[in-house]
Amino acid sequence: MAEEERTLIVTGDGKGKTTAALGMAVRAHGHGIPVAIIQFVKSDVQTGEFAALSRLPGVEMFVTGRGFVPPEDDPRFGEHRLAAEEGLRIASEAACSGRYGLVILDEGCYAVARNLIAEELVLRLLRERAPGVVIVLTGRGATEGLIAAADTVSEVRCVKHGFDAGLKATKGVEY
Repeated sequence: MAEEERTLIVTGDGKGKTTAALGMAVRAHGHGIPVAIIQFVKSDVQTGEFAALSRLPGVEMFVTGRGFVPPEDDPRFGEHRLAAEEGLRIASEAACSGRYGLVILDEGCYAVARNLIAEELVLRLLRERAPGVVIVLTGRGATEGLIAAADTVSEVRCVKHGFDAGLKATKGVEY
C-alpha cells in the first residue's frame, strides 16, 4: 500500500491515457500492491490488456461499460448510465475495502463528463477510500472538480493520429 492517498488523473484528447494507467498497474503489481481496474466505457474483454492483466495474481479487472456512448437523448443512454453506476459501485467497494493499494477508474473522467455518473459521487469515493489507496482516473474531459481533487494531473495531447488518416485500430496498439 502507499503511505498516503494519492489521486492521479490522465486526461486529454490524445492516445495513451489508459496505457499510462495500465503501466501504473504493472508497476504496482511488481511491488506486490494489489490492483483493481474498473473500465467504465469499454465493453470488450477480448483486449490485450484484459488478457494480460487478468492473469496477474493480485490484479482484478472489471469491464462494466457498454461501448460507444450515445447522446443523452438516445434511448440507449440509460443503459450506459446504469452500467457506469455499477462500475462506480464496484470502484467504491474496491477503494473502501482496503484490499487494493491501487484502484484505476478507466474512463472515469469521461463517464463524469458525459453525465453517466455524478461528479459528486466520484469525489465522495475519493474522500471515503481506505487509508493509503491510490486512485487513478483516465479519460477525456476531466472536470474542474476532479482536477481540483487530484494531486497529479497529466494531459495527453493529440498532435497527430493515424485514425484521421484512415488507419484502423491495431491489435496490440489500440486494443
